[in-house]
Amino acid sequence: MNYKRVRGVIVPIVTPLNANGQLNHDAVAPLVDYLIERGIQGVFPLGTTGEGPLFSTEERKAFAQTVVNAVHGRIAVIVHTGAITTAETIDLTRHAHDIGADAVAIIPPWYHKLTDAGLLRHIRTVAQAVPEMPIYLYENPGVTPNRFSTSMVKELAETVPNVVGIKDSSGSLETLFLARNFKDGQFNTASGPDKLLLAALMMGVDACVSGTANAVPELVVGVFNAVQANDMDTARRLQEGLINVCNLLGDGSDLSMYKGLLALRGIDVGQVRPPLVPNADEKFAANWEIIRDTYMPEGLLR
Repeated sequence: MNYKRVRGVIVPIVTPLNANGQLNHDAVAPLVDYLIERGIQGVFPLGTTGEGPLFSTEERKAFAQTVVNAVHGRIAVIVHTGAITTAETIDLTRHAHDIGADAVAIIPPWYHKLTDAGLLRHIRTVAQAVPEMPIYLYENPGVTPNRFSTSMVKELAETVPNVVGIKDSSGSLETLFLARNFKDGQFNTASGPDKLLLAALMMGVDACVSGTANAVPELVVGVFNAVQANDMDTARRLQEGLINVCNLLGDGSDLSMYKGLLALRGIDVGQVRPPLVPNADEKFAANWEIIRDTYMPEGLLR
């Protein structure tokens, strides 16, 4: 399959909600513009950071359409279409293709434990149902009992034409390192954990999918750009700041923090959907003050 690999920072964008917890489509374009202006190369709607599983199929479709419209071809759109059933995954994947998304990412189904053969069949069935849609495998063992082993990733990469890459949030760099050589070196690799960004880039990973980049895209893009420029002193300094920010924000365990910090930066995306619970406004303000004054080098914020 002809597919241009994404390089750079991909943001698993938060999902804007209004005061009654419904989708706020009007807030998507300002969010996308804010990120593009700060150098990101792709968006990844409806993943973990975007609270994807908390929305109905129709809500997910509507939001994906809004994101594609807001991006308008300027950067890559990789829609998370993973679901608990194969049929729903196919439905969401076909919809993403029909609205013009660049690719989809599919996490293994959650709740029921699958055999390796069952998970392989799940991905093959989706890929064959929408053969013209590029698919990223989405490895995130924190939210599903089912995992893509390195051998499974290799098998899917080498035997399924439209499986084009992997987003790995496991915290292990083994699969990402080996996967760089899959598909004759054309397999697109993206790391998940922000604390491992510099290490992943030094190993030759193409991209990162950074939740922290919702709040401080400048810091994450700064690490990537410094590595590309072979300015390792700057890369290490910015990575240290990024690690400290991750620790301050709880490593993405409190999704409301990203939304609260965005509001302080002038992008009102509302708060998280129940059963998630938002943190206190005072906590958002205190954390933003620390980030701004301690971990962001002078001149980096835009």
